[in-house]
Amino acid sequence: RFVILIFLITQTKNIVLLMIFFYQRFAPKSIRAVCLFTPSCSEYKRISIQKYGVFKGVKKGFKRLKRCRPPNGGLDEP
Repeated sequence: RFVILIFLITQTKNIVLLMIFFYQRFAPKSIRAVCLFTPSCSEYKRISIQKYGVFKGVKKGFKRLKRCRPPNGGLDEP
């Protein structure tokens, strides 16, 4: 159990990025095309995680999702 816990802690970033990859690859286009921002919300979260780390990147991604409704939108870089 300890080995599994250490693995999960050390690979958290890769696991989250893999989940985002699967979402981008396999989620229906009708769901993914709703995003009002450029880059898309999932791409923004992926870039944020790579730039700031898992915890801060995920936090920035959720803040972005809360803003993803009219009248917001447009170009928004992490």
